Amino acid sequence: MQLEIRPDPAEVGRARRWARSRLAGSGMADDESLAETLILLVSELVTNAVVHTGCPAVLRLSLPGAAADPATVRLEVADTSTRAPVPRCAGDDATGGRGLALVDGLADRWGWSPEGAGKRIWCELDRCEEPGRAAAMTFGLTACDGLAFEAV
Repeated sequence: MQLEIRPDPAEVGRARRWARSRLAGSGMADDESLAETLILLVSELVTNAVVHTGCPAVLRLSLPGAAADPATVRLEVADTSTRAPVPRCAGDDATGGRGLALVDGLADRWGWSPEGAGKRIWCELDRCEEPGRAAAMTFGLTACDGLAFEAV
């Protein structure tokens, strides 16, 4: 499944709605912590693509087949910018600059690679039966000490 994204900040909301509808259609909306974490990751990766590259992007979502089976959910955002994600430190009062730090804290795995004339940033979430997984991982972000990443 994929959605083409225009370089417009309004596309972030459209991407969230699209991802929610795909989750609902797959039966994964019942796994609320996974669904909410995935929607947050969609927001962060699409925002980075829209705001920091100014290029069109493609959002891809790979969902497991059976809702009851443990499996991996994969999210990818590919854009046409060759600029690599660059770490940056966000001050305590900064209103942005923490997107990839959130991805690092919430996803089970993430990374990026060059793709054609641009790049692909991806992350994966493993479905698990622990109800508080997303909340527990969020608290782990405090160890980040203000380090943030920005796809530029």
